[in-house]
Amino acid sequence: MSISERDIKEIIEEVVKKVAVTDKYTSSSVMTPNIPSSNGATVGKGIFVSMEDAVNAAFYAQKDYVQVSVEKRKEIITAVRKKMLDYCEELSKEAVAESGIGRVPDRIQKTLLAINKTPGVEDIEPYAYTGDKGMTLVEAAPFGLIASITPTTNPVETIINNTISMISGGNSVVYNPHPRAKKVCCKAISLINEAIVSVGGPANLITTVESPTIETGTFMMKHPKVRLIVVTGGPGVVKAAFDCGKKVIAAGPGNPPVVVDETADIRQAAKDIVDGASFDNNVLCIAEKEVVAVKEIYRQLVDEMQKHGAYLLTEEGQKRLAGIILTQDGHVNSKFVGKDASYILKQIDINVSDDIRLIIAETDSKHPFAVEELLMPVIPIIRADNVDEAIEMAYELEHNHFHTAMMHSKNVENLHKMAKRSNVSIFVKNAPSYAGLGFNGEGPTTFTISSPTGEGITTARTFTRMRRCVLAGYFRIV
Repeated sequence: MSISERDIKEIIEEVVKKVAVTDKYTSSSVMTPNIPSSNGATVGKGIFVSMEDAVNAAFYAQKDYVQVSVEKRKEIITAVRKKMLDYCEELSKEAVAESGIGRVPDRIQKTLLAINKTPGVEDIEPYAYTGDKGMTLVEAAPFGLIASITPTTNPVETIINNTISMISGGNSVVYNPHPRAKKVCCKAISLINEAIVSVGGPANLITTVESPTIETGTFMMKHPKVRLIVVTGGPGVVKAAFDCGKKVIAAGPGNPPVVVDETADIRQAAKDIVDGASFDNNVLCIAEKEVVAVKEIYRQLVDEMQKHGAYLLTEEGQKRLAGIILTQDGHVNSKFVGKDASYILKQIDINVSDDIRLIIAETDSKHPFAVEELLMPVIPIIRADNVDEAIEMAYELEHNHFHTAMMHSKNVENLHKMAKRSNVSIFVKNAPSYAGLGFNGEGPTTFTISSPTGEGITTARTFTRMRRCVLAGYFRIV
């Protein structure tokens, strides 16, 4: 039996009708493949009840997404940025309220930073080599489906940052947010999907589950459809990611030191350190976690920091504070992570105004305040005999995380020594730590700083595979 062109057309139209589904969260009809599913139950745009469904939806969405033009991809990124700008303040307030971490004004600034300074499709421009033997073209190709675990400290910012980077590279993403920020993360993911679909992109390009847990995270990372794992968290979750036997891009812990030598502008250094260490209550992984100052300017620095919103603990105050912010085995009490300085001080019967943004303590380099990454507005100030000793102390306190370090100095040789010895992914000179993320500083931003795996500042290019296409003998046109 022969089939005419008209018969073929009718068959195709019938198949299309069966595949087309109406997204119950929008008025538009979107093309979606037949996704294998346990029950397909969703509670929002890209928000699923089961992780199996979340993985499958994002996996098949990426199959559609690779057919999208580069110009359409740019349009999608623009739509995502606009949607997040519209909801920036709302999401920032909800993130602080749900997690109990951070300060709303600072959180808004961090969210704006992620929206505006995360590079998009422009980061993966192709390039070529030409010579006597022809031309080689190199292009950035997607991995496919990326599994991403995000923290409670920067929940929405990390999702915005990772999403822009990862989908700019042609990938889809399935997220497992921290449970203490799951509601706001689900809201952000739903809004981003809404933006993507509104300009003709595929539904469910980024997905998650309604109730993320350690178990859903493990299931997600081990899923055979996942090609790349991206983790922003502590050493435990980083280890779990590596145990999956896949490529991992990991943003691990840090304990960033700041060194101040005798040549520094002490007033400016004091202000910069207080500003950086108190920003969003010190939850940024790049924030100043301990100060090492040479003895010539030590007392002046302490005095100046107090003028800029720091509260100096007495020796007795240190002991009382250590009793609540550290557990019996010397680790950080998570109840105080990201809390306001005034709130923390109130727990030891010290009442101060909200103008106090940072708590400082004079300690040695062995004190738990210095050794542990506290992730709260409490930092020690340590005395060094000279700049060489200060640099060495800073190196030891950073614990070989190779994450971030700062220095205030007008001596180029000292800055050079510190930069070389610290061997960190981000080194900030004469500025608050957040300048290293492009906030009041130059360069792109990221909330996934991959020091354990070596990528450092991650951008769209980080989440792509480099593919080479070679033509021998032709297209050197000069």
